[in-house]
Amino acid sequence: MRIVAAMSGGVDSSVAAALLAADGYDVVGLSMQLYDQSTGEQSFGSCCTLDDLTEARQVANHIGIPHYIVNFERQFQETVVAHFIREYSVARTPIPCVHCNSDLKFSSLLDRARGLDAARVATGHYARVERLESDNPAQEPRYVLRRAKDTQKDQTYFLFSLTQSQLEKAMFPLGGLMKSDVRRYASEQGLQVADKPDSHEICFVPDGDYATFIERREPSIARSGAVKDPSGRILGRHSGIHRFTVGQRKGLGISSSERLYVTSLDATTATVTLGPRAALERTTLTASTVNWISVKPKPETTVTAKVRHHHPEARARVWPLADKRLKLEFDSPQTAIAPGQAVVLYDGDRVLGGGWID
Repeated sequence: MRIVAAMSGGVDSSVAAALLAADGYDVVGLSMQLYDQSTGEQSFGSCCTLDDLTEARQVANHIGIPHYIVNFERQFQETVVAHFIREYSVARTPIPCVHCNSDLKFSSLLDRARGLDAARVATGHYARVERLESDNPAQEPRYVLRRAKDTQKDQTYFLFSLTQSQLEKAMFPLGGLMKSDVRRYASEQGLQVADKPDSHEICFVPDGDYATFIERREPSIARSGAVKDPSGRILGRHSGIHRFTVGQRKGLGISSSERLYVTSLDATTATVTLGPRAALERTTLTASTVNWISVKPKPETTVTAKVRHHHPEARARVWPLADKRLKLEFDSPQTAIAPGQAVVLYDGDRVLGGGWID
């Protein structure tokens, strides 16, 4: 079977490709060029660079598979970067990795895979996909997304928007491994990326300075506004709501005897409202553009939910709504539920689905 392996130049995608090749698959390595590197200018972060593409090719040569670089500059700008800027302009906090995974990486690589007569697309994500056969021969099998064995590295939060057709073609060779196993395998196989650090930043934002990145591309977003307390009293001024997110405590530019947090943002008036931590607590939320991975749950189904990748899971009840929406009611108050972030629902290690917080 021929498999397209997405290779970013990191240790995870390199080991995923190497494992498949060792198992006898006909592996073709593909790396995505996401921005113009012809000038040699370092305009992005610490991944997706020219060095990463070079290392991906070196790994492919080492394990004996063909390697190609595909140009997704236009798609990346339209699908990921433009959405990132647009969300901040309306006082929402986006997660570009989710859009990159489903709307760009899997969709685009599946198209390329078909052109290469490949049956599957493999990535270095820490996740597992399971095929469930139906008792009814007339029904198609369903695919379930499950957490990785390494719960500390699990990346299912970023994959909740994958569709059945995408999961059918997806392979996650690292889903049953611990990160330490991956590092060890890379070292044993002599892969030069064995000790390469993981990237934790947004790949297209240098030094994590997303505000400056946005202002360069959309200068009008840097609109001054008022910083207020819950009663409406003006505490100061700011230079753009894109510099804030709900739950933020540092970098507020306000002197106060008590700890203050961003409790709400108003894009229409460019107002930032600050308040105590207690003002961040909520027990309900709604979300839009919901994707139910396999089966839509019944109303009031008990689930666990994550409102951020590193946020602790919390028990809640879910009500699926019309127009691909949901309502969630938590057993206990949750803090810093930010519009634009994803809420992802789980039943044990199974991902039920998720959506974008309103």
